Parts: sequence; structure tokens; C-alpha cells
Amino acid sequence: MSGISAEVILFGVGVGVLIGLTGIGGGSLMTPLLVTVLGVAPIVAVGTDLTYGAITKSVGGYRHLRKGTVDLGVAKWLAYGGVPGVGIGVALLDRLHSSYGHSFDHVLMGCLAGALLLVAGAVIVRTFIVPKLALRESHSFDFTPRSRALAVILGLAMGVILGLTSVGSGALIGVAMMLVFRLTPRRVAGSSIFLAALLLAVGAIAHIASGNVNWVLMANILIGSVPGVLLGAHFVDRVPERALRVVLAAVLLGSALALVNSAGGRMPAAVIFGAPLAIGLLGLLRRTKLPEAVAAGGASTAAIAAGVPLGGLAAAERERQGERR
Repeated sequence: MSGISAEVILFGVGVGVLIGLTGIGGGSLMTPLLVTVLGVAPIVAVGTDLTYGAITKSVGGYRHLRKGTVDLGVAKWLAYGGVPGVGIGVALLDRLHSSYGHSFDHVLMGCLAGALLLVAGAVIVRTFIVPKLALRESHSFDFTPRSRALAVILGLAMGVILGLTSVGSGALIGVAMMLVFRLTPRRVAGSSIFLAALLLAVGAIAHIASGNVNWVLMANILIGSVPGVLLGAHFVDRVPERALRVVLAAVLLGSALALVNSAGGRMPAAVIFGAPLAIGLLGLLRRTKLPEAVAAGGASTAAIAAGVPLGGLAAAERERQGERR
């Protein structure tokens, strides 16, 4: 690609809006779009999207660190496993691509599909299960030797997935911090963005060194996504958040199932369209009210996610304003 591409910018705007509204969507949506719609080589799509995410989240991670919304203990122990995990993921990706060439693309598409299924599951958990766990949230997490080991192993797994596919820096890290470490929404927002910035930076350096980054493509994505995130963050209070998460989970699930066919599998069209539809119907049938503790806290789960920082920062600011009132 050379020069400005209106198509890529448009994709950037769309994904940016979703990030601003929900905090999720960077690697989870952009990488599949680049591969399946624009025909970008999977390894280049992964490297470019991961580098783009590193740039955007580094700004947000620094801001959250300055504001004191980062649990450095949780971020540190996850990073102990996540940093080498990202390196392993990128090295594994390069090694397999060098050994098998374009024939490895189908395998990588399968890995992308698997990662998307994990992210879709994480969004579903956050939508239907996490609100019920709100009463257990705390400002920080007290580590034991066992929980430290668990954090390192968990970080390693997430790092490998991130380095190999560029998917999961938002939903997977955010869900882990809520379900495993039970942090409050604001601390999840700050800690997950801070950790994601660190892991993405490591992965970006590795992909740049391997020559897997298309700089022109990344510039086009940034041109579209930055105003898209601002637009999504602006309207985040005017759109039903739970409905957005149900739609996002359905889209991610549909994308994952469609990628199975791109990887050489045989996923029936009825499943590709039926499974997301089932998620949507489940969302309509289970319109439960959030616990009073969540409502009283003024916490927006848009801030929970670890996507591009602008949406998370805007939600965190709204949360502070709610506390002052």
C-alpha cells in the first residue's frame, strides 16, 4: 500500500468508534478486517496492528500511571510472564512463517479465530457475569506465593496470544483483572491499559525488527481511528452500554467463526450466523439490572476495557465527576 486509502481510514473510523464506546476492538476487529477484507498478509496485519496499538496505549498508560489508577503489583506480576510471552509469540510466528511460508497463513488464520473466540467469550463473561461480582471488587490485590505464580503463568499465556495474533490486549487482560484479581473498574481501566502498553511495546519492537510492519497502512489506520475513538467516547453515555457489549460479542463471535473457513475449515453458514444471533437473543432475554453497588459507584464499564486510551480516560473522568456529586 502506498499513500492514503479511504477504505482503510473508514475501517479505522468504525473500529475507533467501537473502541470509544466499549473499550474493545483494536486487534480483535482490525486484524481480521485487514486480512479478510483488504487481503493484507496475516503476518503483516498482526505486526502493523500490534504496533498501532502500542503507540496509542502508551499515551493512555502514561496518563493512568500519573493519575494513580494503576495497580503496579498486579501489572508487575502479569508483566513478568507477559513480556517474555509476547517475545515467544512473535518469535514463534516468525519461525513458523519462515519455515512454511504462505502455507502457514492458514494456520495463523486459525490462531486468529481461536483468539477471537477467547475474546468473544471474555466479552460475554463481562456482560452477563461480571456485574454479579461487583460486590467483591477491591482497590488492590494482596499477593501470596501461589497467586504470584498464577499471575506469571496467566501473563505468559496472554503474552503468547498477543504476540502471535495481536488479539486480546483489551478484553483478555481486562477480564483477568476483574475475575482473578477483582479490581475496581477504575483500577482495571488504568492497570490493563498500562500493562497492555508495555506488552504491545515489546511486541511492536519485535515485529519492527522482523519487518512485519507496514508503516503506511498503520498511518491510515491512525488517521481514521483517532477521530473514531473521540466520536465514540463522546456518545458513550447516550448509547445503552450493555446492548453494545452484546452486539460486540456477537460480531466477534461471527468474525471468529468466519475465520475458521478462511483457515481452511468448514464452518456451516448456519453456525456462522446462528451463533451470533443466539448471543443477541440471550442479551435481550437477560436484561438484568446491575447491582446497586455498581450503580452507586458511577463506574462505566467502558473504562474497564483496555482499548485505545481515549475511551477509558473519558469514562474514568465521568466516574470522578459522579463521585464528586
